[in-house]
Amino acid sequence: MTIELSAVADFMAGHARVLDRRRFQLLMGETGTAGVLAAVDGYRNPDGGYGWGLEPDLRSPESQPGAALHAFEVFEEIAPATAPQAVALCDWLQSVSCPDGGVPFALPLATAAATAPWWKDADRTVSSLQITNVTAAAAHRVAAHDPAVAAHPWLARATRYCLDQIAALDEAPHAYILSFSIWLLDAVHDTCPEAAELLTRLGAHIPAEGKLRVEGGTDDEFLHPLDFSPYPDSPSRALFTPEQISADLDRLAARQQDDGGWTVEYAKISPAGALEWRGASTVRAIDILRRNGRI
Repeated sequence: MTIELSAVADFMAGHARVLDRRRFQLLMGETGTAGVLAAVDGYRNPDGGYGWGLEPDLRSPESQPGAALHAFEVFEEIAPATAPQAVALCDWLQSVSCPDGGVPFALPLATAAATAPWWKDADRTVSSLQITNVTAAAAHRVAAHDPAVAAHPWLARATRYCLDQIAALDEAPHAYILSFSIWLLDAVHDTCPEAAELLTRLGAHIPAEGKLRVEGGTDDEFLHPLDFSPYPDSPSRALFTPEQISADLDRLAARQQDDGGWTVEYAKISPAGALEWRGASTVRAIDILRRNGRI
């Protein structure tokens, strides 16, 4: 399956927000890190956190844990460069963490307009394994090249919370909790002794065909092998056969639309969010295909 990179560039020019256009340029080696950091700084608040729709389905301006994930994605992509904003984000996450080390799914919203119900209706008083997993996993990928993030106490406490909660799971978790837990275990596999056993245990919840329906999602919303294990050489690749990974790479490549971009299968919440997700998911698709040797 051939990817039309010129069509991707055209799609990004016509549809994507500036941040994702800069990220795509960085992936293609067409720009340096300064423009990407300047773009993500547009979503940054004085407290060191991020809001303003950096998470496309959460439009409120204040800093939110869900937006922190996407900021860490940028700080991973600029490697081997580092940015002081990354450790400042760890400081902010520490300031909003619960006593057990986790972070809430969402914090109080200044405005609920155009925001998904799962963000609006979240319990602000308890830690969320789902959002702590995915945020800490992204931070660990930054920590691989940023010693200040690696040494930050927030990351150690959040990781401990996640590992304890994963170990306590006594039934199949929601699909996104399952996938984000696997991301976290991949990220700490070489530093946390219990990660290997927990990864094997979680793998038992993935159907043999590697495709898992998202409970409560749209009719077309499933997680596939690359949603659990997007990158080669990660420990979670052992949960799938090479044939499953190859077939899923074919599926991902085939999802390029006629306009050059990718789309998402989950619920569309607002016109702005739906369009912004397309740009972000296109960057992610190109990144996964490139790392897996398809580009």
